[in-house]
Amino acid sequence: MSLADYLAKNYLTADSKPEKKTKKRKRKDGANSGLIIADDDALGWGAKAVDADDDDAPLNVAASSAEFRKTKKNNWQTIGHPAPSSADQAAADAIIASAAAESSARNIADEDAPTVDDTGMKMESGAHAGLQTADQVTAQLKRKQAEERKRFLTDGAEHSGQGKETIYRDASGRIINVAMKRAEARKKADEEAAKAAAQIEAQKGDVQRAERERKKEALKDAKYMPVARYEDDVEMNEEMKDRERWNDPAAQFLTKKKQGRSVTGKPLYAGPFTPNRYGIKPGHRWDGVDRGNGFEKEYFAARNRRRDLKELDYAWQMDE
Repeated sequence: MSLADYLAKNYLTADSKPEKKTKKRKRKDGANSGLIIADDDALGWGAKAVDADDDDAPLNVAASSAEFRKTKKNNWQTIGHPAPSSADQAAADAIIASAAAESSARNIADEDAPTVDDTGMKMESGAHAGLQTADQVTAQLKRKQAEERKRFLTDGAEHSGQGKETIYRDASGRIINVAMKRAEARKKADEEAAKAAAQIEAQKGDVQRAERERKKEALKDAKYMPVARYEDDVEMNEEMKDRERWNDPAAQFLTKKKQGRSVTGKPLYAGPFTPNRYGIKPGHRWDGVDRGNGFEKEYFAARNRRRDLKELDYAWQMDE
């Protein structure tokens, strides 16, 4: 036997002849042929005969089609909820389609995701320790993130810390009382403000303080003063009489002179002294020695020289 005959005999099969197409209608298989064996002992496999006394069986109402067509009244009854409108039906279909798409996508993602063995040791990131592929590590991290997000949404604000007060700690880990720290900072700020105010107050003189107190007393007394003050106001006249003016020509005719006292009530020096630009008199304990650097003397000399030159210039202009 040749090699071609051996291959044709053992490995090649001849094509079957195509069946002829006939115009005759094919008979249904098993319509009139075959043998049917009915087993009376087989329960639940055969067609059950409808019991006439069965209450759950459908009720057949015998009515001729002619009588049904002749009736003018609509005998159809709506069972259940009415059919939805086209817009509601479209919205419902869209929701069902989107839910089905999400479910199918989730199923596909779950099928495509690599299998993860949860029996091994897990690290803090959620991935297993040991040699793994990149897909397995990614799947484990995604699962950890999904679990954390689910737990976050389930627990709510109780475990998330939302609405709770922030806890502050120092370098050693001890809890810092924020209210106490705020009170201490507020107290320190008040002390610094009081210290700054005391420094400003210390820079002022006794005359400025006395003037401020006098203004406060004047404001208090102004509440009880009348709106208009006339010439016969005794208090106003006494105040104007007690006021000293350096250019008052009638001051030398006063028989009652005030004792030499300062605004603060301290006695003043009664003898002669070098004038100063502020008009401050020396105290009663001054020994009469000028211990200044001579600036006040030069100041008055320069001012007098300037005034003399101005008057001389004016006199020369008038002579011309």
